[in-house]
Parts: sequence; C-alpha cells; structure tokens
Amino acid sequence: MRAIPGAARAYICCAVLAALACVLPAFTLPALRPFSAAGPDSLWPAALLLGTLYALCEAPARCRFPGRPVRGSVPVVTGSFFPVLLAAAFLLPPAAAALVAVPGGLGGRVTRRPAGVRRVWRAARLAIATWAASLAHRLLAGPAALGGTAHPGHDTPGVPDFPYALLPAGAGALAFCLVLSALDGGILVTAERQSVRTAWRGLLPRSLAPYGAHALAGLMMAVLWRSPYGPLSALFVLLPVYISCWVFAQYHRERAAHQATIRALVQAVDIKDRYTRGHSERVGRASAMIAGELGMDHERLEVLRFAGILHDVGKLGVPTRVLRKDGPLTPEERRVIELHPEYGHEIVRGIGFLGEARLAILHHHERLDGSGYPYGLAGAEIPEFARVVAVADAFDAMTSTRSYRRARPVATAVAELRRCAGSQFDPRMVGALVSALDRYGWQTAVTSDETHAVPAEPREPSDLSPKMPAVAAAALLSAPTGSRAPAACKNVPPPRPQDGSRTAPVTDRPGTAGGGG
Repeated sequence: MRAIPGAARAYICCAVLAALACVLPAFTLPALRPFSAAGPDSLWPAALLLGTLYALCEAPARCRFPGRPVRGSVPVVTGSFFPVLLAAAFLLPPAAAALVAVPGGLGGRVTRRPAGVRRVWRAARLAIATWAASLAHRLLAGPAALGGTAHPGHDTPGVPDFPYALLPAGAGALAFCLVLSALDGGILVTAERQSVRTAWRGLLPRSLAPYGAHALAGLMMAVLWRSPYGPLSALFVLLPVYISCWVFAQYHRERAAHQATIRALVQAVDIKDRYTRGHSERVGRASAMIAGELGMDHERLEVLRFAGILHDVGKLGVPTRVLRKDGPLTPEERRVIELHPEYGHEIVRGIGFLGEARLAILHHHERLDGSGYPYGLAGAEIPEFARVVAVADAFDAMTSTRSYRRARPVATAVAELRRCAGSQFDPRMVGALVSALDRYGWQTAVTSDETHAVPAEPREPSDLSPKMPAVAAAALLSAPTGSRAPAACKNVPPPRPQDGSRTAPVTDRPGTAGGGG
C-alpha cells in the first residue's frame, strides 16, 4: 500500500473493519452455524449457494480458457451481477447477505495496481452495501412481503404480496446505492485528492437507474427462489442480466473504437507537425482538470477531454510546407493557418458522440474581447468548452519544452494567464486551472527527437511532487533560449532566432498567450 496516500489507507482500513462488523455476526446465527446446516430451517445452504453463484458470475472476467481470456467471449464487467447480491439482501438476514458479497468481491477482475488492495476494498464496500440493503428491506417487512417469514428453502413458502413487495425492495436498492455512492466518493477524496464537492457530485443520480433495474432483477430472483420451483428457477433471471451485460460490453467496445479513431487523428497531426508532438494529449488532460474543478459530470468531462485532444485536428487541412516553414509567415500563409479551426470542425462533424466538442474545436481561438478567430465571437458568445480549451491550450504552450528552447515555469505561465483573464481568457476557467494545478501539479518533458539538446530545467518547489502522472511533452510557443518571451496579451509576434531556425509553430496567432496551435 506504499503508493496509496495515508488518508486512503486509513479509509480503506475503516471500511474493512466495518465490513467485518457486518459479516461476523453471521457465524453466531443458529441457522448459519455449519453444524446446523442440515436443519430444515438452515440459512447456510442459501448463503453458500448465493455466494458461490456471485463468485462464479465474477470469475469469467479474470479466468482464461486455454490460449485466450474468457472475457473475449463472455463480456463481464464489475457490477453486472449485482442482482445476485440484492437477491441475497432480500432473502437473507443482513449479516448473511453481507457474507455473500465477499467471495465475488475478492475474486473479481482488477485491472489496476495494487490489485490486492483493490480487491479487499471492493469486497468491503460490497459487503457493507449488501448489509445495508438487507437491513432496509427488513425494516419495511420485506421478508413477509415475499411470502412470509419462512427461511429460504422452507417447505411451505407463502405467497408474495404485490405490489407492496416493491416498496421494501426499492428501499433496499436505495440503501445499496447510497452506501456505494458514499463509499466511492470517500475514496475519491482520500485517494484521488478530489474536492468533496467534486467527488460526490453526480455519483448518486448516475447510480439510481441502473441499481433500480438490478433491484427488480434481484426481486425476481428472490420470488422465484421462494417459489415451489426452488433456487434453480431463480437462475433463469441471470439470462437477461447476461444479455444486458453483453450489450454493455458491446457499447464499451464501440467506445474504444471511437477512442482509437481519435488517437489515430492525433497521431496524424503529430506526424504532420512534429514541433507540437504530444501537445494535443496534454491539452486534453488540462481541459479535463479544469472541467473537474468546475464540477462537470463525468460525461461532459470526457467530451471536453476529447475536445482538448482534437482541438488541432484541423492542421491536417493545412499544407505541410506552411506548418514546417522556417522564418516569418506571409499574410496569405497566416490566413491559411487561421482556417485550421474550421478544417477541424469539418473533419469531426460526423462524429456524433463528440457533441459540444465540435464547437470547442471551431472556436478555441476566439478571445473574450472579440479579437480572436475564426468568427470574432466575444464574451458569452464563445461556447463554454471553447473557453476551457483556450486556457488549457495556452497553458501547455507556455509550459512545454522543445529541443531548441526551454519552457516557461508553471508559475510564470499562471501569472500570464491571470494577466490576460478578462481580455483573452475567461477568468473562471483560469481560476479553475490554477486550483487544479495546486491540487495535482503539472509535469512536462522534452519529446522532440533531439531530446539531448536542452537539459531539463529544475522544477519549482510547488511542482516537485505532482500527483498526476507525467505525460510526454512537446512545445507550442515560447521564445528561444536566452531571449525574452513576448507579453501574452500584446499584439507582438514572437521573436525568431537569427540563424533562421523555427522558434514557434506557424499556427500560433500573434498576440495570444502561448498562442495555442
């Protein structure tokens, strides 16, 4: 647990202790003692069967057939089989229901390290949530509504009381959802160092609908389990669950294909304009940091990240000789360069899932005072996403390093952004970026082919311990080593060295902070 912050370690330990407190009473229940498992009222067979079933449902995500992973043909994602846990919450006492969640939580697939800690955390949170769901269900007389207080497997099950049975089931699902949302928000605060407002924002609303569907499936399992047809009939409920899981996995495969398309476009831009290699990915990251500080929900944050990544895709429509030209641009060449936002908008017009990102690509060179391009929009006329990307673009431009010049320090770039806030940049977006930098830090590195040309600058004290991983860096705009960088808001073109080498990409508009490409 060395890589996990101390607060997160303490939080996880508290969750594990709480989970143990929920589970251990199960072994004191007479109906759950192993030696009484043969009794007619024993809950042990039901708890064992449901626990094994949930573990088996999670197993395909991490097991392998000979030569290939099972998940290639059995698409299982975490949370797909929560109906099994909710059925346990409806059928068993709280402690026994919590015990059902432990084997599957510990045995499920983990894609990120440290895997052991993540499995323990998942098992603990599921055990607590299932315990809370069972308790809420019982407080509203859920077992009686399912057909009496008889234990699962009793020879004379009662008749379910519909529609009242939906009420305790809904209460159980709500408790399950609330506990998971609360625990997940806490781990975001302690492990990811997100603000409290950002961590819990949107978690509960996003969870209500899927957990409500899981509760209905779990209720169906519980009713069939208590029916004369027995536990075997309850397994048929898992068929539609599996189908929904398959559809969900197909959606993620399609989304992965979209992301691969975006990566290909960015790679094409980086190859065409090698001076800004890596710039697009960093602008996407900075845009996502700003979005997080603004409290945007996950969906909008992801679209905004795509906007930052693709903001320069219009360079594909600019002649390579212009992009790579050494020396000053002619007025005609500059007009060609200033068409790249419109080219980019045309390129991504048919990518429907980008949504607001398309307008950000078109307007990321607009200025608050109306002197930007391509349409000279001002103030609130500029789309919100475009105002975010403009700040992220300029910040990376000023803090990136190329083989022929050093980057500006983060503090200098922040001061420049603040100075231009209100004229060139939206002050709200600048403030959000500054807050995110204080929380996560920022790190760049030389990514030009000639990485040996410029030694790394010492980092400022505020950047010595960045909390976000380093990304490959490429430069966008800055004066050459030893020269004075132009003021961001002045309409002065950046200087070029006397030897004729390139000092700034020709896509940079004179008079912009950082002059993002």
